[in-house]
Amino acid sequence: MRIAILKKDKCQPRKCEYECLKYCPMVRTGAEAIVLGKSGRPVISEEICEGCGICIKKCPFGAISIIGLPEELKGEQTHRYGENGFVLYGIPIPKAGKVTGLLGENGTGKSTAIKILSGLQVPNLGNVEAEAGWDEIIKKYAGSELQNYFAKLAKSKIKIAYKPQYVDAIPEFFEGKVHELLERADETGGAKQLVDAFELEEALNKNIQDLSGGELQRVAIIACMIQDADFYFFDEITPYLDIYQRVRVAKGIKDVLKDKPVVVVEHDLAILDMVADYVHLIYGKPGEYGVVTMPKGTNRGIKEYLGGFLHAENIRIREKPIEFTAHPPREMRQARPVFIEYDRFEKRYGKEGFVLETQPGNIETGEMLGIVGKNAIGKSTFMKVLAGEIKPTSGKIAFDITISYKPQYIKGDLDMTVKDFIYSLKLSEADVIDVLHPLGIEEIEEKEIKELSGGELQSVAIAACLCHEASLYMLDEPSAHLDVEQKVRLIKTMRRYAERRGVSMLIIDHDIYLIDLLSDRLMVFEGEPGVRGDIKGCFVMREGMNMFLKDLGVTFRRDESTLRPRINKLASSKDREQKETGKYYYL
Repeated sequence: MRIAILKKDKCQPRKCEYECLKYCPMVRTGAEAIVLGKSGRPVISEEICEGCGICIKKCPFGAISIIGLPEELKGEQTHRYGENGFVLYGIPIPKAGKVTGLLGENGTGKSTAIKILSGLQVPNLGNVEAEAGWDEIIKKYAGSELQNYFAKLAKSKIKIAYKPQYVDAIPEFFEGKVHELLERADETGGAKQLVDAFELEEALNKNIQDLSGGELQRVAIIACMIQDADFYFFDEITPYLDIYQRVRVAKGIKDVLKDKPVVVVEHDLAILDMVADYVHLIYGKPGEYGVVTMPKGTNRGIKEYLGGFLHAENIRIREKPIEFTAHPPREMRQARPVFIEYDRFEKRYGKEGFVLETQPGNIETGEMLGIVGKNAIGKSTFMKVLAGEIKPTSGKIAFDITISYKPQYIKGDLDMTVKDFIYSLKLSEADVIDVLHPLGIEEIEEKEIKELSGGELQSVAIAACLCHEASLYMLDEPSAHLDVEQKVRLIKTMRRYAERRGVSMLIIDHDIYLIDLLSDRLMVFEGEPGVRGDIKGCFVMREGMNMFLKDLGVTFRRDESTLRPRINKLASSKDREQKETGKYYYL
Protein backbone atom coordinates (compact mmCIF):
# COMPACT_ATOMS: atom_id res chain seq x y z
CA MET A 1 0.00 0.00 0.00
CA ARG A 2 1.21 3.49 -0.78
CA ILE A 3 0.10 7.01 0.00
CA ALA A 4 0.98 10.21 -1.82
CA ILE A 5 1.66 13.38 0.17
CA LEU A 6 1.74 16.88 -1.31
CA LYS A 7 3.17 19.44 1.10
CA LYS A 8 1.07 22.48 0.28
CA ASP A 9 3.41 24.84 2.09
CA LYS A 10 6.21 23.78 -0.27
CA CYS A 11 4.27 23.39 -3.53
CA GLN A 12 4.73 26.51 -5.70
CA PRO A 13 2.73 25.94 -8.93
CA ARG A 14 3.34 29.52 -10.12
CA LYS A 15 7.09 29.05 -9.92
CA CYS A 16 7.42 25.66 -11.65
CA GLU A 17 6.59 24.04 -14.98
CA TYR A 18 4.57 21.20 -13.46
CA GLU A 19 7.51 18.82 -13.70
CA CYS A 20 5.49 16.25 -11.74
CA LEU A 21 2.98 15.96 -14.62
CA LYS A 22 5.52 16.40 -17.40
CA TYR A 23 7.76 13.52 -16.33
CA CYS A 24 5.23 11.07 -14.83
CA PRO A 25 5.34 7.83 -16.90
CA MET A 26 1.69 7.04 -16.15
CA VAL A 27 0.54 10.48 -17.33
CA ARG A 28 2.52 9.99 -20.53
CA THR A 29 0.56 6.80 -21.24
CA GLY A 30 -2.72 8.70 -20.83
CA ALA A 31 -3.56 7.62 -17.27
CA GLU A 32 -4.66 10.37 -14.89
CA ALA A 33 -2.13 9.53 -12.20
CA ILE A 34 -1.61 13.27 -11.65
CA VAL A 35 -4.17 15.97 -12.47
CA LEU A 36 -4.44 19.64 -11.59
CA GLY A 37 -6.83 20.48 -8.78
CA LYS A 38 -8.97 23.61 -8.41
CA SER A 39 -6.18 25.35 -6.51
CA GLY A 40 -3.75 24.83 -9.39
CA ARG A 41 -1.79 22.29 -7.37
CA PRO A 42 -1.36 18.69 -8.56
CA VAL A 43 -3.55 15.91 -7.18
CA ILE A 44 -1.90 12.48 -7.17
CA SER A 45 -4.03 9.35 -7.52
CA GLU A 46 -2.78 6.80 -5.02
CA GLU A 47 -4.66 4.01 -6.87
CA ILE A 48 -2.98 4.68 -10.22
CA CYS A 49 0.48 5.78 -9.00
CA GLU A 50 3.12 3.07 -9.48
CA GLY A 51 5.55 4.58 -6.99
CA CYS A 52 8.39 5.13 -9.44
CA GLY A 53 9.49 8.24 -7.55
CA ILE A 54 10.22 10.36 -10.62
CA CYS A 55 7.86 13.15 -9.51
CA ILE A 56 9.68 13.29 -6.16
CA LYS A 57 13.04 13.83 -7.85
CA LYS A 58 11.73 16.26 -10.46
CA CYS A 59 9.76 18.54 -8.11
CA PRO A 60 12.02 21.62 -7.69
CA PHE A 61 10.60 22.38 -4.23
CA GLY A 62 10.65 18.88 -2.70
CA ALA A 63 6.88 19.04 -2.15
CA ILE A 64 6.01 15.43 -3.03
CA SER A 65 6.42 12.21 -1.05
CA ILE A 66 5.32 8.75 -2.16
CA ILE A 67 5.35 6.46 0.89
CA GLY A 68 5.07 2.69 0.99
CA LEU A 69 3.20 1.41 4.05
CA PRO A 70 2.37 -2.09 5.33
CA GLU A 71 -0.79 -3.60 3.86
CA GLU A 72 -2.08 -4.07 7.42
CA LEU A 73 -2.76 -0.33 7.55
CA LYS A 74 -5.13 -0.41 4.57
CA GLY A 75 -8.55 0.79 5.67
CA GLU A 76 -7.22 1.90 9.07
CA GLN A 77 -7.19 5.62 8.33
CA THR A 78 -8.55 7.65 11.23
CA HIS A 79 -8.29 11.11 9.74
CA ARG A 80 -6.85 12.80 6.68
CA TYR A 81 -6.32 16.49 6.03
CA GLY A 82 -7.48 16.83 2.43
CA GLU A 83 -6.35 15.12 -0.77
CA ASN A 84 -2.71 14.07 -0.58
CA GLY A 85 -2.62 15.53 2.95
CA PHE A 86 -1.37 14.23 6.29
CA VAL A 87 -3.01 10.98 7.36
CA LEU A 88 -3.31 9.46 10.83
CA TYR A 89 -3.67 5.71 11.30
CA GLY A 90 -5.08 4.33 14.54
CA ILE A 91 -6.17 6.09 17.71
CA PRO A 92 -5.08 5.81 21.38
CA ILE A 93 -7.40 4.03 23.81
CA PRO A 94 -8.15 5.78 27.14
CA LYS A 95 -8.68 3.37 30.05
CA ALA A 96 -10.43 3.90 33.36
CA GLY A 97 -8.08 4.63 36.25
CA LYS A 98 -5.01 4.63 34.02
CA VAL A 99 -2.74 7.30 32.57
CA THR A 100 -2.05 6.75 28.88
CA GLY A 101 1.08 8.40 27.46
CA LEU A 102 1.59 9.43 23.82
CA LEU A 103 5.18 9.53 22.58
CA GLY A 104 6.34 10.47 19.11
CA GLU A 105 7.90 13.14 16.93
CA ASN A 106 6.21 16.50 16.52
CA GLY A 107 4.00 16.54 13.43
CA THR A 108 3.04 12.85 13.52
CA GLY A 109 -0.50 13.33 14.83
CA LYS A 110 -0.39 13.34 18.64
CA SER A 111 -2.40 16.55 18.96
CA THR A 112 -4.77 15.39 16.21
CA ALA A 113 -5.43 12.18 18.16
CA ILE A 114 -6.06 14.17 21.36
CA LYS A 115 -8.48 16.53 19.58
CA ILE A 116 -10.41 13.60 18.10
CA LEU A 117 -10.75 11.87 21.46
CA SER A 118 -11.76 15.12 23.15
CA GLY A 119 -14.48 15.81 20.57
CA LEU A 120 -12.82 18.95 19.18
CA GLN A 121 -12.38 17.28 15.79
CA VAL A 122 -14.60 14.70 14.08
CA PRO A 123 -12.52 12.05 12.28
CA ASN A 124 -13.27 11.62 8.57
CA LEU A 125 -11.87 8.05 8.40
CA GLY A 126 -9.76 9.08 5.40
CA ASN A 127 -12.71 10.31 3.32
CA VAL A 128 -11.65 13.83 2.35
CA GLU A 129 -14.72 14.55 0.23
CA ALA A 130 -17.28 14.35 3.03
CA GLU A 131 -17.31 14.20 6.81
CA ALA A 132 -17.90 10.77 8.27
CA GLY A 133 -21.11 10.40 10.26
CA TRP A 134 -21.02 9.22 13.87
CA ASP A 135 -22.80 5.98 12.90
CA GLU A 136 -20.00 5.21 10.45
CA ILE A 137 -17.33 6.06 13.04
CA ILE A 138 -18.97 3.89 15.70
CA LYS A 139 -19.33 1.02 13.23
CA LYS A 140 -15.65 1.23 12.30
CA TYR A 141 -14.62 0.68 15.91
CA ALA A 142 -17.23 -1.99 16.62
CA GLY A 143 -15.94 -4.64 19.00
CA SER A 144 -13.29 -2.38 20.53
CA GLU A 145 -13.25 -0.17 23.61
CA LEU A 146 -13.57 2.84 21.34
CA GLN A 147 -17.03 1.80 20.10
CA ASN A 148 -18.69 2.66 23.39
CA TYR A 149 -16.49 5.73 23.81
CA PHE A 150 -17.45 7.29 20.47
CA ALA A 151 -21.11 6.31 20.94
CA LYS A 152 -21.23 8.34 24.16
CA LEU A 153 -19.14 11.16 22.68
CA ALA A 154 -21.57 11.47 19.75
CA LYS A 155 -24.52 11.90 22.12
CA SER A 156 -22.61 14.24 24.47
CA LYS A 157 -22.98 11.72 27.30
CA ILE A 158 -19.38 12.13 28.45
CA LYS A 159 -17.65 15.28 29.64
CA ILE A 160 -14.14 16.10 28.52
CA ALA A 161 -11.48 18.22 30.26
CA TYR A 162 -8.75 19.35 27.86
CA LYS A 163 -5.49 21.25 28.42
CA PRO A 164 -4.16 22.63 25.12
CA GLN A 165 -0.54 22.46 24.03
CA TYR A 166 0.04 26.20 23.71
CA VAL A 167 -0.79 27.87 27.02
CA ASP A 168 0.74 31.12 25.75
CA ALA A 169 -2.57 31.87 24.03
CA ILE A 170 -4.65 31.76 27.26
CA PRO A 171 -4.21 35.52 28.00
CA GLU A 172 -5.81 36.25 24.62
CA PHE A 173 -9.05 34.52 25.70
CA PHE A 174 -9.26 35.44 29.38
CA GLU A 175 -8.75 38.77 31.11
CA GLY A 176 -8.69 38.82 34.86
CA LYS A 177 -6.89 37.40 37.84
CA VAL A 178 -5.78 33.81 38.38
CA HIS A 179 -8.21 33.16 41.24
CA GLU A 180 -11.11 34.33 39.05
CA LEU A 181 -10.22 31.82 36.32
CA LEU A 182 -9.83 28.96 38.80
CA GLU A 183 -13.05 29.80 40.62
CA ARG A 184 -14.90 29.72 37.33
CA ALA A 185 -13.38 26.35 36.36
CA ASP A 186 -13.62 24.64 39.79
CA GLU A 187 -16.32 21.96 39.73
CA THR A 188 -14.75 19.56 42.21
CA GLY A 189 -13.66 21.90 44.99
CA GLY A 190 -10.05 20.84 44.51
CA ALA A 191 -8.58 24.16 43.38
CA LYS A 192 -7.12 25.17 46.76
CA GLN A 193 -5.48 21.79 47.30
CA LEU A 194 -3.79 21.92 43.88
CA VAL A 195 -2.77 25.57 44.23
CA ASP A 196 -0.98 24.62 47.46
CA ALA A 197 0.55 21.49 45.96
CA PHE A 198 1.80 23.35 42.87
CA GLU A 199 2.99 26.38 44.92
CA LEU A 200 0.82 28.93 43.14
CA GLU A 201 -0.40 30.90 46.18
CA GLU A 202 1.67 33.96 45.23
CA ALA A 203 0.12 34.02 41.74
CA LEU A 204 -3.56 33.97 42.75
CA ASN A 205 -3.95 37.74 42.68
CA LYS A 206 -1.90 38.26 39.54
CA ASN A 207 -3.47 39.10 36.21
CA ILE A 208 -3.30 36.24 33.72
CA GLN A 209 -1.34 38.54 31.37
CA ASP A 210 1.39 39.01 34.01
CA LEU A 211 2.14 35.33 34.65
CA SER A 212 5.46 33.68 33.87
CA GLY A 213 5.50 30.67 31.55
CA GLY A 214 5.71 28.23 34.45
CA GLU A 215 2.86 29.90 36.32
CA LEU A 216 0.65 29.93 33.23
CA GLN A 217 1.35 26.24 32.59
CA ARG A 218 0.42 25.25 36.14
CA VAL A 219 -2.75 27.37 36.06
CA ALA A 220 -3.80 25.63 32.83
CA ILE A 221 -3.13 22.17 34.30
CA ILE A 222 -5.07 22.96 37.49
CA ALA A 223 -7.97 24.43 35.48
CA CYS A 224 -8.20 21.12 33.61
CA MET A 225 -7.87 18.93 36.71
CA ILE A 226 -10.60 20.69 38.75
CA GLN A 227 -13.30 20.10 36.17
CA ASP A 228 -15.74 17.30 36.99
CA ALA A 229 -15.07 15.36 33.79
CA ASP A 230 -15.17 11.75 32.66
CA PHE A 231 -11.94 11.94 30.64
CA TYR A 232 -8.89 14.20 30.99
CA PHE A 233 -6.52 15.13 28.18
CA PHE A 234 -3.21 16.97 28.65
CA ASP A 235 -1.30 18.07 25.55
CA GLU A 236 2.21 18.54 27.07
CA ILE A 237 2.55 19.28 30.78
CA THR A 238 6.24 20.17 31.18
CA PRO A 239 7.07 23.19 28.95
CA TYR A 240 8.26 26.13 31.11
CA LEU A 241 8.18 24.03 34.31
CA ASP A 242 11.29 23.36 36.35
CA ILE A 243 12.15 19.83 37.45
CA TYR A 244 10.55 20.27 40.83
CA GLN A 245 7.29 21.50 39.30
CA ARG A 246 7.33 18.72 36.71
CA VAL A 247 7.57 16.10 39.44
CA ARG A 248 4.82 17.77 41.48
CA VAL A 249 2.51 18.00 38.46
CA ALA A 250 3.11 14.35 37.53
CA LYS A 251 2.46 13.28 41.12
CA GLY A 252 -0.65 15.49 41.28
CA ILE A 253 -2.14 13.95 38.14
CA LYS A 254 -1.49 10.44 39.46
CA ASP A 255 -2.97 11.19 42.89
CA VAL A 256 -5.95 13.44 42.10
CA LEU A 257 -7.10 11.70 38.91
CA LYS A 258 -6.26 8.16 40.01
CA ASP A 259 -9.76 6.82 39.24
CA LYS A 260 -10.16 8.65 35.92
CA PRO A 261 -9.01 7.90 32.36
CA VAL A 262 -6.17 10.30 31.54
CA VAL A 263 -4.22 10.81 28.29
CA VAL A 264 -0.94 12.76 28.36
CA VAL A 265 1.24 13.88 25.44
CA GLU A 266 4.79 14.41 26.71
CA HIS A 267 8.38 14.66 25.45
CA ASP A 268 10.19 14.62 28.81
CA LEU A 269 10.99 10.93 29.06
CA ALA A 270 11.69 11.04 32.80
CA ILE A 271 8.26 12.57 33.52
CA LEU A 272 6.45 10.32 31.03
CA ASP A 273 8.07 7.32 32.68
CA MET A 274 6.86 8.60 36.05
CA VAL A 275 3.27 9.51 35.16
CA ALA A 276 2.17 6.96 32.52
CA ASP A 277 0.89 3.45 33.20
CA TYR A 278 1.41 2.54 29.56
CA VAL A 279 2.18 4.34 26.28
CA HIS A 280 1.11 4.46 22.67
CA LEU A 281 4.05 5.18 20.36
CA ILE A 282 3.29 7.24 17.26
CA TYR A 283 5.73 6.75 14.41
CA GLY A 284 5.79 8.11 10.87
CA LYS A 285 7.08 11.16 9.01
CA PRO A 286 6.32 14.63 10.40
CA GLY A 287 3.71 16.38 8.30
CA GLU A 288 3.12 13.29 6.16
CA TYR A 289 1.68 10.43 8.20
CA GLY A 290 1.51 8.98 11.69
CA VAL A 291 0.72 5.49 12.97
CA VAL A 292 -0.50 4.85 16.50
CA THR A 293 0.76 1.55 17.94
CA MET A 294 -1.12 -0.68 20.32
CA PRO A 295 -0.45 0.15 24.00
CA LYS A 296 2.87 -0.94 25.49
CA GLY A 297 4.25 -0.98 29.02
CA THR A 298 5.81 2.43 29.68
CA ASN A 299 9.40 1.32 30.22
CA ARG A 300 9.28 -1.12 27.30
CA GLY A 301 7.64 1.44 25.01
CA ILE A 302 10.24 4.11 25.77
CA LYS A 303 13.08 1.62 25.23
CA GLU A 304 11.65 0.59 21.84
CA TYR A 305 11.18 4.22 20.83
CA LEU A 306 14.78 5.08 21.72
CA GLY A 307 16.09 1.92 20.09
CA GLY A 308 14.19 2.66 16.89
CA PHE A 309 12.70 -0.83 16.45
CA LEU A 310 9.12 -1.76 17.39
CA HIS A 311 9.09 -5.48 18.10
CA ALA A 312 5.35 -6.22 17.99
CA GLU A 313 4.94 -4.25 14.76
CA ASN A 314 8.26 -5.54 13.34
CA ILE A 315 9.06 -2.04 12.08
CA ARG A 316 12.22 0.04 12.27
CA ILE A 317 11.31 3.69 12.79
CA ARG A 318 14.82 5.17 12.52
CA GLU A 319 18.20 4.07 11.19
CA LYS A 320 20.16 4.66 14.39
CA PRO A 321 19.01 4.47 18.01
CA ILE A 322 18.90 7.57 20.20
CA GLU A 323 21.82 6.93 22.51
CA PHE A 324 22.36 8.37 25.97
CA THR A 325 25.87 8.51 27.39
CA ALA A 326 26.90 7.92 30.99
CA HIS A 327 29.99 10.13 30.89
CA PRO A 328 31.23 11.21 34.30
CA PRO A 329 30.52 14.83 35.26
CA ARG A 330 33.19 17.25 34.13
CA GLU A 331 34.90 17.88 37.46
CA MET A 332 38.37 18.45 36.09
CA ARG A 333 38.08 21.18 33.49
CA GLN A 334 40.81 22.81 31.49
CA ALA A 335 41.44 26.33 32.72
CA ARG A 336 39.72 28.85 30.46
CA PRO A 337 40.46 32.56 30.28
CA VAL A 338 37.73 34.87 31.56
CA PHE A 339 35.65 36.26 28.71
CA ILE A 340 33.58 38.87 30.57
CA GLU A 341 33.03 39.87 34.16
CA TYR A 342 29.94 41.53 35.60
CA ASP A 343 29.59 43.50 38.83
CA ARG A 344 26.95 43.16 41.51
CA PHE A 345 23.55 44.43 40.41
CA GLU A 346 19.94 44.39 41.57
CA LYS A 347 16.70 44.35 39.63
CA ARG A 348 13.52 45.23 41.52
CA TYR A 349 9.96 45.30 40.19
CA GLY A 350 8.09 47.94 42.24
CA LYS A 351 8.54 48.68 45.93
CA GLU A 352 7.03 45.38 47.10
CA GLY A 353 7.60 43.36 43.94
CA PHE A 354 10.09 40.68 42.98
CA VAL A 355 13.76 41.45 43.52
CA LEU A 356 16.82 39.79 42.02
CA GLU A 357 20.17 40.28 43.74
CA THR A 358 23.39 39.14 42.13
CA GLN A 359 27.03 39.06 43.18
CA PRO A 360 29.99 39.71 40.87
CA GLY A 361 30.66 36.86 38.46
CA ASN A 362 32.18 35.92 35.13
CA ILE A 363 31.69 33.93 31.96
CA GLU A 364 34.67 32.06 30.57
CA THR A 365 35.85 32.08 26.97
CA GLY A 366 34.25 29.35 24.88
CA GLU A 367 32.28 27.87 27.76
CA MET A 368 28.67 26.71 27.83
CA LEU A 369 27.21 27.87 31.13
CA GLY A 370 24.01 26.07 32.14
CA ILE A 371 21.55 27.92 34.37
CA VAL A 372 19.14 26.01 36.62
CA GLY A 373 16.74 26.84 39.39
CA LYS A 374 13.07 27.01 40.22
CA ASN A 375 10.77 29.09 38.06
CA ALA A 376 10.09 32.74 38.92
CA ILE A 377 13.34 33.29 40.86
CA GLY A 378 15.04 35.54 38.31
CA LYS A 379 16.82 33.34 35.74
CA SER A 380 15.20 35.06 32.74
CA THR A 381 15.55 38.47 34.43
CA PHE A 382 19.30 37.83 34.90
CA MET A 383 19.68 36.93 31.24
CA LYS A 384 17.66 39.94 30.06
CA VAL A 385 19.83 42.30 32.13
CA LEU A 386 23.04 40.85 30.67
CA ALA A 387 21.55 41.00 27.17
CA GLY A 388 20.59 44.64 27.64
CA GLU A 389 16.87 43.90 27.23
CA ILE A 390 16.10 45.53 30.60
CA LYS A 391 18.08 47.84 32.88
CA PRO A 392 19.06 46.93 36.46
CA THR A 393 17.58 48.97 39.32
CA SER A 394 21.04 49.41 40.83
CA GLY A 395 24.46 48.58 39.49
CA LYS A 396 25.67 48.94 35.92
CA ILE A 397 25.95 46.34 33.18
CA ALA A 398 27.80 47.32 30.03
CA PHE A 399 29.76 44.96 27.78
CA ASP A 400 31.74 45.93 24.70
CA ILE A 401 30.75 42.69 22.99
CA THR A 402 28.09 41.51 20.55
CA ILE A 403 25.29 39.45 22.13
CA SER A 404 22.63 37.30 20.48
CA TYR A 405 19.59 36.54 22.64
CA LYS A 406 16.71 34.08 22.26
CA PRO A 407 13.92 34.95 24.70
CA GLN A 408 11.73 32.51 26.61
CA TYR A 409 8.56 33.55 24.81
CA ILE A 410 8.55 33.65 21.03
CA LYS A 411 6.02 35.57 18.97
CA GLY A 412 5.05 33.90 15.71
CA ASP A 413 3.01 36.76 14.24
CA LEU A 414 5.37 37.73 11.41
CA ASP A 415 3.63 37.87 8.03
CA MET A 416 6.46 36.29 6.05
CA THR A 417 7.89 32.89 5.20
CA VAL A 418 10.62 31.19 7.20
CA LYS A 419 12.95 31.52 4.22
CA ASP A 420 12.40 35.27 3.89
CA PHE A 421 12.93 35.73 7.62
CA ILE A 422 16.04 33.57 7.96
CA TYR A 423 17.77 34.87 4.84
CA SER A 424 17.18 38.45 5.96
CA LEU A 425 19.80 37.77 8.63
CA LYS A 426 22.72 37.91 6.16
CA LEU A 427 23.69 34.26 6.44
CA SER A 428 27.12 32.86 5.75
CA GLU A 429 27.72 29.50 4.11
CA ALA A 430 28.86 28.22 7.51
CA ASP A 431 25.48 29.18 9.02
CA VAL A 432 23.68 26.99 6.49
CA ILE A 433 25.96 24.04 7.23
CA ASP A 434 26.27 24.47 11.01
CA VAL A 435 22.74 25.68 11.86
CA LEU A 436 20.01 25.54 9.20
CA HIS A 437 20.67 22.04 7.95
CA PRO A 438 21.05 20.21 11.30
CA LEU A 439 18.04 22.02 12.81
CA GLY A 440 15.86 21.08 9.81
CA ILE A 441 15.06 24.70 8.88
CA GLU A 442 15.31 23.97 5.15
CA GLU A 443 12.39 21.55 5.44
CA ILE A 444 10.02 24.28 6.65
CA GLU A 445 11.46 27.31 4.84
CA GLU A 446 8.39 27.80 2.61
CA LYS A 447 5.98 27.94 5.59
CA GLU A 448 4.57 31.19 6.91
CA ILE A 449 5.95 32.11 10.34
CA LYS A 450 2.43 32.49 11.73
CA GLU A 451 1.54 28.94 10.63
CA LEU A 452 4.43 27.21 12.43
CA SER A 453 3.90 24.72 15.23
CA GLY A 454 5.47 25.36 18.63
CA GLY A 455 8.42 23.08 17.91
CA GLU A 456 9.00 24.59 14.45
CA LEU A 457 8.81 28.13 15.83
CA GLN A 458 11.29 27.21 18.56
CA SER A 459 13.73 25.79 15.98
CA VAL A 460 13.46 28.94 13.84
CA ALA A 461 14.07 31.16 16.88
CA ILE A 462 17.16 29.11 17.84
CA ALA A 463 18.45 29.28 14.26
CA ALA A 464 17.90 33.05 14.16
CA CYS A 465 19.83 33.43 17.41
CA LEU A 466 22.77 31.34 16.22
CA CYS A 467 22.86 32.96 12.78
CA HIS A 468 23.54 36.37 14.30
CA GLU A 469 27.30 36.93 14.44
CA ALA A 470 28.12 37.37 18.12
CA SER A 471 30.65 36.40 20.76
CA LEU A 472 28.06 35.56 23.44
CA TYR A 473 24.84 33.62 22.83
CA MET A 474 22.00 33.52 25.36
CA LEU A 475 19.17 31.01 24.94
CA ASP A 476 16.22 30.95 27.35
CA GLU A 477 14.53 27.53 27.37
CA PRO A 478 15.53 26.33 23.88
CA SER A 479 14.06 22.85 24.45
CA ALA A 480 10.44 24.02 25.00
CA HIS A 481 8.00 22.20 22.64
CA LEU A 482 10.81 20.13 21.07
CA ASP A 483 10.40 16.37 20.83
CA VAL A 484 13.06 13.86 21.89
CA GLU A 485 14.76 13.68 18.51
CA GLN A 486 14.75 17.44 18.07
CA LYS A 487 16.40 17.85 21.47
CA VAL A 488 19.15 15.43 20.49
CA ARG A 489 19.77 17.39 17.26
CA LEU A 490 19.75 20.65 19.23
CA ILE A 491 22.37 19.36 21.68
CA LYS A 492 24.69 18.29 18.87
CA THR A 493 24.18 21.53 16.94
CA MET A 494 24.89 23.85 19.87
CA ARG A 495 27.91 21.93 21.11
CA ARG A 496 29.45 21.75 17.64
CA TYR A 497 28.69 25.45 17.02
CA ALA A 498 30.38 26.59 20.23
CA GLU A 499 33.45 24.43 19.65
CA ARG A 500 33.95 25.43 16.01
CA ARG A 501 33.51 29.16 16.57
CA GLY A 502 34.96 29.50 20.05
CA VAL A 503 31.97 31.43 21.39
CA SER A 504 30.41 31.40 24.86
CA MET A 505 26.82 30.41 25.59
CA LEU A 506 24.37 30.83 28.46
CA ILE A 507 21.54 28.29 28.46
CA ILE A 508 18.50 28.32 30.73
CA ASP A 509 16.61 25.04 30.55
CA HIS A 510 14.73 22.52 32.65
CA ASP A 511 15.63 19.42 30.67
CA ILE A 512 18.22 17.69 32.86
CA TYR A 513 19.71 15.65 30.04
CA LEU A 514 20.13 18.70 27.79
CA ILE A 515 21.76 20.74 30.57
CA ASP A 516 24.04 17.85 31.52
CA LEU A 517 25.29 17.24 27.98
CA LEU A 518 25.76 20.90 27.10
CA SER A 519 27.12 22.54 30.23
CA ASP A 520 30.75 23.03 31.24
CA ARG A 521 29.69 24.76 34.46
CA LEU A 522 26.38 25.16 36.24
CA MET A 523 24.95 28.40 37.61
CA VAL A 524 22.48 27.61 40.42
CA PHE A 525 19.73 30.03 41.43
CA GLU A 526 17.90 29.94 44.75
CA GLY A 527 15.22 32.05 46.39
CA GLU A 528 11.47 32.27 46.87
CA PRO A 529 9.46 32.11 43.62
CA GLY A 530 7.83 35.41 42.77
CA VAL A 531 9.43 37.16 45.78
CA ARG A 532 13.22 37.10 45.58
CA GLY A 533 16.07 35.39 43.80
CA ASP A 534 19.84 35.25 44.00
CA ILE A 535 22.67 33.29 42.46
CA LYS A 536 24.13 30.60 44.68
CA GLY A 537 27.19 30.47 42.46
CA CYS A 538 28.81 28.79 39.46
CA PHE A 539 29.93 25.21 40.07
CA VAL A 540 31.48 22.22 38.34
CA MET A 541 28.75 19.89 37.11
CA ARG A 542 28.74 17.27 39.87
CA GLU A 543 28.67 19.81 42.68
CA GLY A 544 26.13 22.06 40.98
CA MET A 545 23.74 19.28 39.96
CA ASN A 546 23.85 17.61 43.36
CA MET A 547 23.25 20.95 45.08
CA PHE A 548 20.30 21.73 42.81
CA LEU A 549 18.64 18.31 43.07
CA LYS A 550 19.24 18.15 46.84
CA ASP A 551 17.34 21.39 47.20
CA LEU A 552 14.50 19.87 45.17
CA GLY A 553 14.58 16.59 47.12
CA VAL A 554 14.77 14.56 43.89
CA THR A 555 17.28 11.91 42.80
CA PHE A 556 18.03 10.67 39.29
CA ARG A 557 19.47 7.36 38.14
CA ARG A 558 20.55 5.90 34.82
CA ASP A 559 18.48 3.23 33.08
CA GLU A 560 20.71 0.16 32.85
CA SER A 561 20.02 -0.60 29.19
CA THR A 562 19.44 2.83 27.57
CA LEU A 563 21.42 4.99 30.05
CA ARG A 564 18.66 7.61 29.97
CA PRO A 565 18.04 9.66 33.13
CA ARG A 566 15.09 8.39 35.21
CA ILE A 567 13.52 9.95 38.29
CA ASN A 568 13.61 7.71 41.33
CA LYS A 569 10.28 7.29 43.06
CA LEU A 570 10.23 9.25 46.29
CA ALA A 571 11.25 7.16 49.32
CA SER A 572 12.17 4.17 47.13
CA SER A 573 15.26 2.14 48.07
CA LYS A 574 17.26 3.70 45.22
CA ASP A 575 16.11 7.18 46.25
CA ARG A 576 17.16 6.59 49.87
CA GLU A 577 20.48 5.06 48.83
CA GLN A 578 21.47 8.03 46.66
CA LYS A 579 20.39 10.57 49.26
CA GLU A 580 22.40 8.80 51.97
CA THR A 581 25.55 8.91 49.82
CA GLY A 582 24.89 12.47 48.61
CA LYS A 583 24.83 11.38 44.97
CA TYR A 584 21.60 12.92 43.73
CA TYR A 585 22.36 12.55 40.03
CA TYR A 586 25.09 9.98 39.45
CA LEU A 587 25.74 6.64 41.10
